[in-house]
Parts: sequence; C-alpha cells; structure tokens
Amino acid sequence: MPQTQKDFYEILGVGESAGNDEIKKAYRRLAKKYHPDANPGNKAAEDMFKEVSEAYDVLSDSQKRAQYDQMRKLGSGAFSGAGGFRGQDFRDLFGAGGPGAGFGGGGGGGGGFSYEDLGGIGGLGDLFSRLFGGGIRTDSYGPQRGEDVSLELEIPFEQAVSGGKTTIAIPKEEDCAVCHGSGARPGSKRITCPECRGRGSVSFSQGGFAVSRPCPRCLGRGVLSGEPCDACVGRGTTRTSKKYVVTVPPGVGTGEKIRLRGQGEPGVSGGPPGDIVIQFRVGPHNFFERRGVNIYCTVPLNIAQAVLGTRVRVRTIDGRKVELKIPAGVQNGAMFRLKGMGLKKSGLKGDQFVIVEIATPKDVTDKQRKLMEEFAKEGGLKH
Repeated sequence: MPQTQKDFYEILGVGESAGNDEIKKAYRRLAKKYHPDANPGNKAAEDMFKEVSEAYDVLSDSQKRAQYDQMRKLGSGAFSGAGGFRGQDFRDLFGAGGPGAGFGGGGGGGGGFSYEDLGGIGGLGDLFSRLFGGGIRTDSYGPQRGEDVSLELEIPFEQAVSGGKTTIAIPKEEDCAVCHGSGARPGSKRITCPECRGRGSVSFSQGGFAVSRPCPRCLGRGVLSGEPCDACVGRGTTRTSKKYVVTVPPGVGTGEKIRLRGQGEPGVSGGPPGDIVIQFRVGPHNFFERRGVNIYCTVPLNIAQAVLGTRVRVRTIDGRKVELKIPAGVQNGAMFRLKGMGLKKSGLKGDQFVIVEIATPKDVTDKQRKLMEEFAKEGGLKH
C-alpha cells in the first residue's frame, strides 16, 4: 500500500536552512508540549510526540539529514505531487535491479527487495524505512546533552575598559530540588517502563515492517517513577531564576563572548548540562568613542584659542587628565595623539586621539563684534 512521505521540517516547524540550535529548540518545545505526561490519555498528542521525535532524530544528525535532503530533491521521480509514493521500484531508482525486479520479489532481479538493500542502520535504507514505515531501527535514546542558554549582556563603557565582575539572573530549567531530577516522589520506587520493558524504544508493525520509535511513556528512559514528584509533576525539572557572577575581561568589545560551562539547561536521561553563552554589548559613552584598542574624543575650541594656540586638559580612560598643547592656527578637525593612553588588551596598548572642533559663537557682544571687524579688515577680509 502506498505510504505518505513525511516532511520532517514541517513537523518541527522549521525551514530547510535551519541550524542545529534552531532544530533542537523546536524539538524541545514540541516534545514538552506533546509529551504523554503532559497529555494523559491523549492519543493524538502521543502520536504527535512520536512524529516530533522521529523528525528530530533525522534532522539533528548531519549524515541522516543530508540523505533526507537528497531524497526530497528526487521530486516527482519518486513522489507524487501530493507527496505520495507512486509505486516505482526503488531498485530502478538506485540501480539495484533491472526492469521487472519488483518490490515484492520475483522478476528478473531474482530475490525480493528490502530496505536494507539501500544500506543498513544510519544509511539510506534506514532513512527510507522512516519515510515509508518500513525497516528495523536499533537507535539508542540514551543520555542527551542539555541545551545552551544564550543571552546578551550590556555593560557600561567604563567596565568594558577596566573589566570586573557583574551579577546576572537567568531563568532556566534546573533539576528539581525535591526529586533531584528523577521525577519520582521521594521514597517511591522507580519501576521498569511496562510499555517498552526498559528498552527506551517501542516497535510496532506498519505496512508489514517493524518500526522502532522512542517510547512515548518514559521518553526513552526505560524507567518510570512509581509516584510522580509533587514539585515538578514528574518532569524532573523546574523553571527557576538563578544568579551568576560574571567576570568581565578587561578591554572586552561588543560581540565578544564568554562561556560558563555546565551552567546551561540540564541534560536528558542523565546527560551532561549545556553551557551559558554570554555575548557582550558595550554601552555608549558621552565623551569617549572606541575603535579597536584606540580611543577617540572631541575637544571644542573657540576661535581665539584656534588662532592664538592654547593648552587644554583632556580626560583619559583611566580617569586622569593630561595637558595637551594646541599650536596656533590649528584647523577644525585636526587630530592629536596621546600615545599609550588607549586600551590595554592581549598585550596590545592603544592610543588616544583628540579631535579639535572649532566652535563659532552664536552671540557676541558689541565689543567682540568690533574686534572681529577690525580683525577681518586687517586681514583684507570682506564681511
């Protein structure tokens, strides 16, 4: 009987270009939504959980995903416009037999066709068995590493320069403090899952073939808690907000990241936890501007200072003030260098650049106007 092709991308609700993190997040979200523990007695939710688990098992594996993508590209050569199998001989498609080498055996090829002819576990035959309900799978649904928690942390300009410590609060899943992640009420016994008999996967017949899927009752653990924990309702985890002290490296820039290893979401079935990945964003400053390890600032001068020259005191990022000599006749936009007054990072030492901005006064007194007129007349300037 023709089987229907499954669109694993559609099942998870992701695009074909989705990355591993996006696929994993989609799977986690849907697995929690349709897990049998959250939907007791709901057969539709149980079936959906199986579909989600199957889709994730393929798309999370780079080799299986590549094979699956190749099969999708076969288009109308293998599937009908509605996605159904049109009855072609797989050996015709892949060169495994000549004309008449039928699906059920006999014909010129001598011997019946099986999915294993296309490759064993993890191969193309295994993938065809997923798409059309055939084949035998022996995948393990053991411990899985927890998800990474990613966040952006804005820090003040001064802290980015000097470094230091800051405290952040992150909402995340934690092992339940009451049952310590087992999902069982303290004192109750854990029992072997009666549905999968401790294997973590279940098999059922479809189209004359045995199909193996993660057990929907124990989520691949192979065991069940005798009585679910009251605090986490048997999930083994609770949503909490936890505080972390983050060390800000001196000279850190926008976009740079640090990783708190083992502080992310807890693993599944005893797997290791993920990490917390923090990306920094440096806040603006009202005087300094950073470009790499160099610092830029702008100092205003009036016309008299620009014409006659002057000395100005300029702030530096370490809190000091240094005296800078401005020569007579300086032009607007001129730049002066304070060597070694920039950032210090990874053995490098930047400079501070001071840009001159000549300010024209909007309001002048009669005396100032008269002096400026004499100045213009002396220089042969018309006004």
